[in-house]
Amino acid sequence: MKYSLPTFLFASMLSFSSWAQLSVQNLTVENLSIPIGIDKAQPRFSWQLKSDKKNVKQTAYEISVRSGKKLVWSTGKISSENSLRIPYGGANLASDSKYTWQVKVWDNQAKAPALATANFQTALLRHDEWKAQWINSGIEGDSVNGIVPHLRKTFEVKKPISSATVFVTSRGLYEASLNGKRVGDAFLTPGWTSYNKHLQYQTYDVTKQLSTGKNAVGVTLGSGWYRTKLAWENHKNLYGKETALLFQLHITYADGSEDWIVSDNSWKSTPSHILFSEIYDGERQDLRKESKGWDLANFDDSKWQNVKIASFATDYLNASVNEPIKKHETFKPIKVLTSPKGETILDFGQNVVGWVKFNISGKAGQMIKLYHVEMLDKHGVPYFENLRSAKAQAHYVLSGEPNQTIEPHFTFFGFRYVKVEGLEGKINPEDFTAVTLYSDMKPLGSFECSNPMVNQLQKNIQWGQKGNFLDVPTDCPQRDERLGWTGDAEVFSRTAAYNFNVNQFFAKWLKDVSADQEPDGAIPFVIPNVLGKVTGAAGWSDAGIIIPYNMYVVYGDKQILQDQYASMKAYLTHVRGLAKNDLWNMGFQFADWLSYRVDDSKSTIGQKSAVTDVYLVAQCFYAYNIELMIKVAKVLQKNEEVADYEALLQRVKKAFQQEFMTASGRLISETQTAYILALQFDMLPESLRQNAVNRLVENIKSYDYHLTTGFLGTPFLNPVLTRYGQNDVAYKLLLQDTYPSWLYPIKSHGATTIWERWDSMKPDSTFQDPGMTSFNHYAYGAVGDWMYRTIAGIDTKEADGAGYKASIIKPELGGGLTFAKGSYLTPYGKIASNWKIEGDILALEVEVPANTESTVYFPTSDISSIKSNGVALTDLKQEGKWISKTFGSGKYAFTMKIK
Repeated sequence: MKYSLPTFLFASMLSFSSWAQLSVQNLTVENLSIPIGIDKAQPRFSWQLKSDKKNVKQTAYEISVRSGKKLVWSTGKISSENSLRIPYGGANLASDSKYTWQVKVWDNQAKAPALATANFQTALLRHDEWKAQWINSGIEGDSVNGIVPHLRKTFEVKKPISSATVFVTSRGLYEASLNGKRVGDAFLTPGWTSYNKHLQYQTYDVTKQLSTGKNAVGVTLGSGWYRTKLAWENHKNLYGKETALLFQLHITYADGSEDWIVSDNSWKSTPSHILFSEIYDGERQDLRKESKGWDLANFDDSKWQNVKIASFATDYLNASVNEPIKKHETFKPIKVLTSPKGETILDFGQNVVGWVKFNISGKAGQMIKLYHVEMLDKHGVPYFENLRSAKAQAHYVLSGEPNQTIEPHFTFFGFRYVKVEGLEGKINPEDFTAVTLYSDMKPLGSFECSNPMVNQLQKNIQWGQKGNFLDVPTDCPQRDERLGWTGDAEVFSRTAAYNFNVNQFFAKWLKDVSADQEPDGAIPFVIPNVLGKVTGAAGWSDAGIIIPYNMYVVYGDKQILQDQYASMKAYLTHVRGLAKNDLWNMGFQFADWLSYRVDDSKSTIGQKSAVTDVYLVAQCFYAYNIELMIKVAKVLQKNEEVADYEALLQRVKKAFQQEFMTASGRLISETQTAYILALQFDMLPESLRQNAVNRLVENIKSYDYHLTTGFLGTPFLNPVLTRYGQNDVAYKLLLQDTYPSWLYPIKSHGATTIWERWDSMKPDSTFQDPGMTSFNHYAYGAVGDWMYRTIAGIDTKEADGAGYKASIIKPELGGGLTFAKGSYLTPYGKIASNWKIEGDILALEVEVPANTESTVYFPTSDISSIKSNGVALTDLKQEGKWISKTFGSGKYAFTMKIK
């Protein structure tokens, strides 16, 4: 829908008046809303202010915590602006207990304080509170390629219940039920961790699922990541050969007495109707073998066998700190296709991660097979080759019952197309639904502009994140890999943090970074590590430093730095040990992975492969790591280490200049990535940087304004160009729609996710090397960070404004865009930037969250034309080509001349 400029401004003013009076909202404990299962002795409380007034700042707060009606802690009135992560300071909290907390807030505008109340529930605060024992099925065929067992137990509830809580985890994956009803709405639990070093358990309130009398608990155990084959070398049973369950149900009765139902040798087991379930290959079910009502109290389990006690420890367990995997969007087929081979194919219109759920009535013994693929070849035939050894299939033998609803349990697929075999008669597409699965991250950021293809790019970036943020930040979701590659996660982490709230997602994953770190400080290439011992590699292992810092900048949570600091320091010490005379020029390196390559013998002048010296890349990232460690050490007030790192950084830059640069500033690798990294990390003397910028731009022009960067150069390409006054070149690269470019997959092949390679499908519709051709691989989506921070112009100050306490609105116009808008739900509330050009007038709307301030940079040289609601602004500051002013919270509408 198009609006004229007056309508645009009038609509914005109407929206301003709809803001409510001062209120407190979005209360969280340990960064989670109304959490069940907090195992922190001193959980941290946060909240947001919302007001219809401008320049609102919190002046004081008071937190009180109650157990029932009993007050267990009160801060009293504290004069402070701080509204994030206030630690609990009262008497020791009790395990498995519900608490109500209230915050009262005073501000500098309202006459009366605002109140808000929320709840949280503790988990097990001590390891010795586990009364349960680890158990496994004891069934002979319960192996990595064997059956999936059911486990069950019945128990009596003899009096009215006050509360009931389940604590459960597994070595493998579990699905639990009470009296035939599923426990919770999470899937693929307990997720993937370095199981033998770090394992999470989940907590569920099941009070409403129990009843007086006989009850039953049922659990199904799948192999999952625990013992399924992982990576391409067919490694099985990496964490153990036998799956196991740890289950504890704590019942509190109305009279105050307690009871525990725990996993022990009184449980029974039997094979389920799931004959096989594996991460890469899929799942097989024989519905004729399904035991109806197996998880109900009156089921006859006399033919089931007794379980076995397993001897695993419980002292390394912790309650889940991150959001679980859940079901999200669903898709119906947009087309039913018939391939040249006569195959029936469903096209769901979107490359997704999850599975297909379908309704069917069929004959007993009839087998339905689903084959999942991302692409069809140019002839319309399903393309399986890029799956490598992964079968990615779901097989179902029907029982003959009518109207059955069928779906997998312990696997997932990356797909857009599904080949269906075994149906009789014409297929009804309405019977099939693609169900997406990904970690239940809260959406935070939005972005839209006047270019439809850029908007599709934004959608592709977000869908790539959804599909690959499945408890672990995987590289791809379809082939026999799906691993937590550190390099992919590192380059994308800042973009990821804008799209969704990934603070807890990464906090959990970083625990495994520390757990799997080598004794010498080296960080593996994939986390959890399934590839064995490695030395560090630049841009990959650096995730152990870069991601914690990015999370701190975006969310303002120092805890992630404190938790990871020992790991971060150990890794930098490891790199220092590898470097000789401050030069990291040894060992394996991925370098600028998957940069532009051609057959140089057939290339035209200037169109050659973009190969950057691997150790030039390593040295740049060495400096980047040191720079971040300086910043982190300052945040944590480790002053002696700051001095050490500052001296090291100067030596590392000097070593770079001596090894990789001529006296005139020319680099040994004449590639985009070489100049990008050298400029991004200030590796060059200031006097030579403009020469480097010129060489970079000339290189881009020689490729006819196409990028040639790989995984490590791409994230910094546009930011460097913008920083050094080449924003027009950055826009040309963004809007380029022929290979290689961000928009090529969209324009030429209708891509709905980010690809692994710039030409995963080539211009002639043939495929790249099937050994490494993913069509859902988010790394190149790191350009999203530049789109949000530069086109929409939304950013946070680092040193004094982490978490958007002090933000920046600085939109860079260009690319022929006539409007752009972005918003972000910061820890303090919504920040927004919305600009529109009509003729020579720019209208800019800005929203600044309460209890923060933002410096707005106006993209005009005509200072007298800048007005707010028709009134000229005063106290404006000139900063180079920019005119700026700092504003407190509120909504603002500006106009200015730009031509």
